[in-house]
Amino acid sequence: MSVTARLKEALQGTSPDHVILLSGDDSDDLIDPNTALVDAAVLVAVTDRASPGVILTQRTRTLRNHAGQIAFPGGRKDDSDTDLIAAALREAHEEIALPPAKVEILGITDRYRTTSGFQVTPVVGVIPPDLSFRPEPGEVEDIFEVPLDFLLDSANHLESHVEWQGRERHYYEIFWQDRRIWGATAAMIVNLARRFAWAA
Repeated sequence: MSVTARLKEALQGTSPDHVILLSGDDSDDLIDPNTALVDAAVLVAVTDRASPGVILTQRTRTLRNHAGQIAFPGGRKDDSDTDLIAAALREAHEEIALPPAKVEILGITDRYRTTSGFQVTPVVGVIPPDLSFRPEPGEVEDIFEVPLDFLLDSANHLESHVEWQGRERHYYEIFWQDRRIWGATAAMIVNLARRFAWAA
């Protein structure tokens, strides 16, 4: 079975109980239950090649939130978006000039809640290899591709922790060359990897 076929299978249905998925930054008790979370979506763009990769961005260092961090292209859902898939496609077009018509949607995967007030839905799609991207300078500093096999390998999912607001918080890090992928992006990758392993 091809990687994309396995990904599509992994995105369907509910995982069995033994697949533990991350739902928020460290634990849901960090998120105020009285706060209405803002819907957002990111595009997990998988390149259609013999050894698929995933497109990631580095955010500009002047942004107010998550400056300089590694992220999937994406953002909050606008009123003009028909659904979260449309939001992910629009944001990817705005941020890296990825034409929506070039994306074959495989499905969506587990939503991730952040302490910054967002409920993020990853949208997984396949794109042709070697497309030309153009970063939106106000948001994106760099665009790069990481091998899908590397991201899905649990050996590369490093657990770490930090003292924050008087408590120890746990999170994942993934190091690719000189890049550090962590926080919500790493957590969504870990979730996808766990679903992928279950579908194997």
